[in-house]
Amino acid sequence: MIGAIAGDIIGSVYEGRPIKTKTFPLFSPRAVFTDDTVLTVAVADAILSGTPYIESIRRIGRQYPHAGYGGSFFRWLHAENPRPYNSWGNGSAMRVSPVGFAFSTEAAVLQQARLTAEITHNHPEGIKGAQAVALAVFLAGTGRGKADIRASIADRFGYDLDRTVDEIRPAYTFDVSCQGSVPEAIIAFLDSSTYEDAVRNAVSLGGDSDTQACIAGAVAEAFYGGVPLEIRNTVKTLLTPDLWAVTEAFCERYG
Repeated sequence: MIGAIAGDIIGSVYEGRPIKTKTFPLFSPRAVFTDDTVLTVAVADAILSGTPYIESIRRIGRQYPHAGYGGSFFRWLHAENPRPYNSWGNGSAMRVSPVGFAFSTEAAVLQQARLTAEITHNHPEGIKGAQAVALAVFLAGTGRGKADIRASIADRFGYDLDRTVDEIRPAYTFDVSCQGSVPEAIIAFLDSSTYEDAVRNAVSLGGDSDTQACIAGAVAEAFYGGVPLEIRNTVKTLLTPDLWAVTEAFCERYG
């Protein structure tokens, strides 16, 4: 989970300011956590407390009104009677990684990922994006190799993962859809050699950098067995005490 949060923070500087290189300061002085972190923590909080996802996401989300939510999500967050709005955006995929760490079977991971998504993103692509990320985290954390992860995600979800970061990067542009950003984020992990390399791959695509680095970072953390200590310590300094408390508790239980 810290891998997802670190990816969000690292990528936050380049959302709207795309770069096409892996050479950049890992933590810019302008780096901040965004809605990706807030909602990832909210999903973790729901798992830890047994609270329905909708309750944790709305409660914690409202505590950070300026985190950078999309317009539809912001209206849902503050609605009196919130209803899903058929979104296929990658907001369902960026918040789901705790599911991949917390549940012990593929069936449970897929079901819980659906539950986290469909409260807002009930479009089939929105649900699929969340399930693909959660399953990738689960497979990566349970000893599956990259070839197996690639084949499993491609076969189940129909994503084209037979590309490389170098092939994608030149023509890739900002895309907030699950179908246009989740496969690329997973490829950023598949093409990596370390956790940091996965995040740099994701940012270098020049797309929705914080979300794609959040996704790639989550899968990389699971696969490589954690994040470097200096990255964990930096995340701690950049989170608010309440967000860090949930993060730390989740990592202690499921890390």
